[in-house]
Amino acid sequence: MTKKQKKTLWRILASAAFFAAALLGPWSGWLRLAVFLVPYIVIGYDVLWKAVRNISHGQVFDENFLMSLATVGAFFIGEYAEAVAVMLFYQVGELFQSYAVGRSRRSIAALMDIRPDYANLERDGQLCQVDPEEVEVGQTIVIRSGERIPLDGVILTGSSSLDTAALTGESVPRDVAPGDAVISGCINGGGLLRVQVTRSYGQSTVARILDLVENASGKKARAEHFITRFARYYTPAVVIAAAALALVPPLLLGGGWSSWLRRALIFLVISCPCALVISVPLSFFGGIGGASRQGILVKGGNYLEALAKTKVLVFDKTGTLTQGTFQVTEVRPASGVDGDHLLELAALAEGGSNHPIAQSLQAAWKGKDTRDRVTEFEEIPGMGVRAVVDGATVWAGNSRLMEKAGAAMEASAANQGGTVIHLAVGSDYQGSILISDSLKPDAVDTIRLLKARGIRTVMLTGDSLEAGQAAAQRLGMDEVHTRLLPEDKVHIVERLLAEKPSGSTLAFVGDGVNDAPVLSRADVGIAMGGLGSDAAIEAADVVLMDDQPHKIVDAMDISRRTLKIVRQNVIFALGVKALVLLMGAWGAANLWEAVFADVGVSVIAILNASRALHTGKNSAGGER
Repeated sequence: MTKKQKKTLWRILASAAFFAAALLGPWSGWLRLAVFLVPYIVIGYDVLWKAVRNISHGQVFDENFLMSLATVGAFFIGEYAEAVAVMLFYQVGELFQSYAVGRSRRSIAALMDIRPDYANLERDGQLCQVDPEEVEVGQTIVIRSGERIPLDGVILTGSSSLDTAALTGESVPRDVAPGDAVISGCINGGGLLRVQVTRSYGQSTVARILDLVENASGKKARAEHFITRFARYYTPAVVIAAAALALVPPLLLGGGWSSWLRRALIFLVISCPCALVISVPLSFFGGIGGASRQGILVKGGNYLEALAKTKVLVFDKTGTLTQGTFQVTEVRPASGVDGDHLLELAALAEGGSNHPIAQSLQAAWKGKDTRDRVTEFEEIPGMGVRAVVDGATVWAGNSRLMEKAGAAMEASAANQGGTVIHLAVGSDYQGSILISDSLKPDAVDTIRLLKARGIRTVMLTGDSLEAGQAAAQRLGMDEVHTRLLPEDKVHIVERLLAEKPSGSTLAFVGDGVNDAPVLSRADVGIAMGGLGSDAAIEAADVVLMDDQPHKIVDAMDISRRTLKIVRQNVIFALGVKALVLLMGAWGAANLWEAVFADVGVSVIAILNASRALHTGKNSAGGER
């Protein structure tokens, strides 16, 4: 409990004690008024001051104004006890609200407590602790056992197991060794690591995550905007209605001023929109925090709301649904071409690319680094690469690239269920290399769970027709499009956007640089954050920190549950208030029912909203 909350609690207890003395004592006349004013001032002075201050700033119609008007009015009509009780219970409700909101914020703050305090910089053979922002790219840092990794880098020496729970939500440690990349925010659970820094602190994983979470609350969902607009017009409307209730009936019917004024005051107390104004944003805040706990970063409440309405989910294939760890499974040289020479040509031509396919070719060749043999290199998106190797132009890529090179492929080059890299020297076809990529372990189950939730699944890939269809069949996709360039993916997504059901959204999941335009074009862009490119993560609205497809199902379940909680709060709050407002207008409700309709409803709605933060965690995105 914060210092402010403790102070409020003591004021509540003191006011309650004075209130009990006022109720039990034999007070009368002006003395009775003075005795009840003591607990009222103790508990309500800040509300009265806020009302006066806000009025002076032009902010008239808020809950402070409503509570001040209602309780001061109750004093004027002689209902001293009820005036104190209303203010007392209002402050009790405010304390509960403050505690609920504070607990949610502390939970997220603890969850995101990944900011490193220092970095052990290696300088002239000595270690010195410095601010992570002072470390430059290329410098060497040391991470001892139990310390948090402060910056992204590559391990030079040492091996260990890393605790990645704060980033990915996964409890299983990740083993690392020299040459492996490590990301900031993880905890070194084993031996001493010497790491060469590859990114400055401002561009590091931990800094970007903190920025995403801290700014997420600034992007409001449509429901939050609705509640803000609703409160803006609702509050002055009920004040006017209360004034009409106090004045019109006595003027038309004659007399009964005290009775109608009492009804108007009850009407004012009931009408406070606190339950909606606080609980709806808190629900989205809790949903974002619950998702973060599972390694799912949602950049705003608007994306959480859009994700809940997704009916079409479009996937990139490589690195998203597949492992992205390719292996050469067959070398098919053309007539008169040596197989080892074909593999060597492919490895040299692809040497300038960091694509997983290029890395698999390098691994299969196992030759020496002879980059001086490659004098030119060009990556052709959606097709492959062109390089000058030993003075000859080498084309390595798909069949479309062969068409561009003017090379006629042999019939034996037909695909057999993998990714085929065709090679040509000039316009002379040299042969093909078959590369296979296995599906991620949870990919099939993820597609099954998505389809069970009524979501249409589509796969887009630059692979050949045969490779794309083989993967789609294993996954159980509803639709697949192959041999696509980046602009082709955008065109298909635009067509799917036009065809989607009214009121629904389309989400795209990808991980590569080529996916960035599609991630931006979709209603919701979801990026694989662990292995995904910087461009994809920046363009995406949702980032999955551990690259596991089943987290998509988790994210959708969280978003749907959050929206369900928001709807529950809106219906409950408006329903109770409407009922008690009608009762108050007809004289069937007193200030005690009014207190429940305001404070009680607010507390119940806020406690319900806090459930969004504690979303259960199931394997493979199971229902909660």
